[in-house]
Amino acid sequence: MARDDERREIDRLAASAAAGCGGAVVVAGEAGIGKSALVDSAVHELRGFSVLRTVGAEFERGLLYAALHQLCAPVLDHRLGLPAVQREALEAVFGLGAQTSPDPLTVGLAVLGLLHEAAQKQPVCCVVDDAQWIDDASRQVLVFVARRVAAERIALVFATREVGSGSGLDGLPRLPLTGLGDEDARRVLGTTEHTGLDEEVFDRILAEARGNPLALLEFAHDPGPYGVPSARRPGASVADTLAEQFVHRWERLPEATRTLVVLAAAEPVGDLCLLYRAARLLGLDAADLDAAEDAGLLTLGPRLRFRHPLVRSAVYASATPGTRRRVHGALAEATDPGTDPDRRVWHRAHAVIAADEDVAAELERSADRARCRGGFAAAAAFMERAGHLTPADGRQAGRLLSAARLRLRAGAPAEARALVVQAKRRPMDDEDRTEARLLCALLDYQVAHSPQATARLVDVVTELAPDQAGETYVEAFASIMYNDHPRDLLHRLGARIRKRPAGRGTDPSVDQLLDALLDQAMGPVEEAVPAMREVVAARRAADALGGRWKMNLACQFAIDLRDDEAMEELPDRQVEMVRREGALAVLPQALRYQALSRVAAGRFDDAGVSLCEARAVDEAAGRVPVLGTELVHAGFCGDRDRFHELRELVGRGGRPLEAAAAQYASAVLYNGLGDYEAALDMALTAQHRHENRSYVIWGVYSELAEAAARTGRGADAAAAVRHLEALARANPVPWAVAEWLQARALLGDGEDREKLYREAVENFARTRVRVLYARARLTYGEWLRREHRRSEARTELRAAHDMLAAMGARAFAERAARELRAAGEQPRRPGENPLDGLTPQERHIVAKVAAGATSKEVAAMLFLSPRTVDAHLRNVYRKLGISSRRELRGKVP
Repeated sequence: MARDDERREIDRLAASAAAGCGGAVVVAGEAGIGKSALVDSAVHELRGFSVLRTVGAEFERGLLYAALHQLCAPVLDHRLGLPAVQREALEAVFGLGAQTSPDPLTVGLAVLGLLHEAAQKQPVCCVVDDAQWIDDASRQVLVFVARRVAAERIALVFATREVGSGSGLDGLPRLPLTGLGDEDARRVLGTTEHTGLDEEVFDRILAEARGNPLALLEFAHDPGPYGVPSARRPGASVADTLAEQFVHRWERLPEATRTLVVLAAAEPVGDLCLLYRAARLLGLDAADLDAAEDAGLLTLGPRLRFRHPLVRSAVYASATPGTRRRVHGALAEATDPGTDPDRRVWHRAHAVIAADEDVAAELERSADRARCRGGFAAAAAFMERAGHLTPADGRQAGRLLSAARLRLRAGAPAEARALVVQAKRRPMDDEDRTEARLLCALLDYQVAHSPQATARLVDVVTELAPDQAGETYVEAFASIMYNDHPRDLLHRLGARIRKRPAGRGTDPSVDQLLDALLDQAMGPVEEAVPAMREVVAARRAADALGGRWKMNLACQFAIDLRDDEAMEELPDRQVEMVRREGALAVLPQALRYQALSRVAAGRFDDAGVSLCEARAVDEAAGRVPVLGTELVHAGFCGDRDRFHELRELVGRGGRPLEAAAAQYASAVLYNGLGDYEAALDMALTAQHRHENRSYVIWGVYSELAEAAARTGRGADAAAAVRHLEALARANPVPWAVAEWLQARALLGDGEDREKLYREAVENFARTRVRVLYARARLTYGEWLRREHRRSEARTELRAAHDMLAAMGARAFAERAARELRAAGEQPRRPGENPLDGLTPQERHIVAKVAAGATSKEVAAMLFLSPRTVDAHLRNVYRKLGISSRRELRGKVP
């Protein structure tokens, strides 16, 4: 039998899934090559499986989650076993609950959970046929699921004509189907009813079909002269010839039957009841479809199915425009507006020839429904069609511009720009012209994200929409503050933003944030501190997320203000609220600020857990991760190899380095390694950026002071000490005071250095920043040893070494160990951590489970399935020689 090898691959996938090791495969090949036949044959033989199916339809690509709903409908009752956020997301996208604009990642996780629940009873096989035509939202979810079923009793089989780059399918295991070999092709051709073909015609058909099974059968059905298909054009592909052959067969049908076939081609679900209602509206007898079935174009049954998708697309394309409009009009009238308003209006939109405000308005309502369900691409498709159907004296330009903004939100800037161009050709009022200019600036900014594009965006917003520009200003300003840019750019942008009309913002909290941001970047420390403190206090009192930049910048302000309580509280609350609300798009940055607070607290392993989760979210969303926090983590760990690996990733990725984070992290790393010249160079580079009116992480000034002291270049730290003094005087919290005292002790000339060191240590002891407390004791111990007070030095160095080693600050711990040996004492060897043999993901899971999380809760955090989490736990138990969660909690420090 042909395709034996390919069939065995699918059988192996199914057997593996039945054993709890799921996976996916993409069966790819040209039209008619036998993809569906292969998959159907394999699935038909499955025993003990629940088989879920969906078929992509060319005319449903713009309908949100159409393919996903078809696949999941038989198992939707299992949603009741999902966490509330996931259940609500599924109900929103399938129109079963409140329309809550669910995050696409939450939808993906919900579908994974739904299939996991269904697979508890028996393994599940998901078949996605004609995957090249499923809607974008469905494809993204199904690819997400396919990448996360390795420990599930779930198999996914995609059949598609191509595996395009960027489709998501290109990263899945691929099973290519090519033409049959000569022997198999002869066998297929010999099974047809037309076995009386003479040898010359027989061989000619074999040559023309090129091993394509559908072509072999169809060319034999209508061989033409000498075996050359009657529809063949010179140079045409096999698929094109097949399509033309189907059209010729359709053209030979009676006129009424031809119209009925076009009607069926325009109705992608194959709902016979709907088709019969529409046929009656056209004055046709649905029984005439029997002739099309006899001609081998379609099959009638519980649902109408075409002989092959090529029949549907070829017939529809060959019908006259008037016929297509008539059948769409009948389908619209036959569709229940209460149960399927979006499909109904889609048919209405294809039924009209001239502008129609009624249809355009209905399309706009469908766009709003799609947007509320998180489908920006589908919403854009509805709105674009609405724009084209709007009367000339109506809102043509405005609707096209709305479609462009939706395309931009869907991540399709090229399509968005094309819509802006179309809108500009229509009559525009002042509001439309303003929106068009804003969109052009936003498009340049989103595509390039360059300082120049940012400057243009700020110019346009300042000129055109000063009363609505707060959020745009914040995003534009904050998006480049961490990176290198031309001299004085932030200052110049800030000066323009300062000119905005006072009190005209739509959200006072945005104005408050913007003022603090500008004060920090443009003004002296003592003037910036009050506004920064107001933002931090406001965010601590808020009971909602309030937007990505509000919370993220408040977290950064807390760090720069040396407010250790807010630094820990704000990101923890942000992570909690993001998870509760399902706003996963902002989760990675919240987790990164959480990691920074844990580094400062000396909880390096916990910081690694947060970073691991942030990477998991970015990977699930297909985003390039931001690496600034990982650089800081590697710097404090003293992991030179990891640090340089991250720097290389930035270079290979073709993305700008987060200069502020990289310079701070470099100074920390080199101070830990004792390479003080390199640390000073990095810190001075950061200071130079600040002198050029760029943002720097304020912690770099403490690193500069330490490096300058160690290299004997105290004069280079004068500006840094002035900054630390200004901050301590304007915001005299223990952490800020401690850093100023320590810098004076390190660089002291004529001061009571011992008193300064002691007071610095005492102030650090009152904070949660344990890593800096340990480093303060290290620098104090180093000074005592150089003062030949070895006994006192050993006390400080021993404490510093033990704390730093326990945290995982290896470079600083080794520095303390060297000093301790020089003071006459061997440092204690740190105890072995039982978790050192685990992978980062295993350590992450261990941390969550030890804190009391269930497998389902951990799975939701890491975008895995519960069975995958359980598989990792089994590996952990084996490595640690334990057998229960209770024993695991005893192993975690």
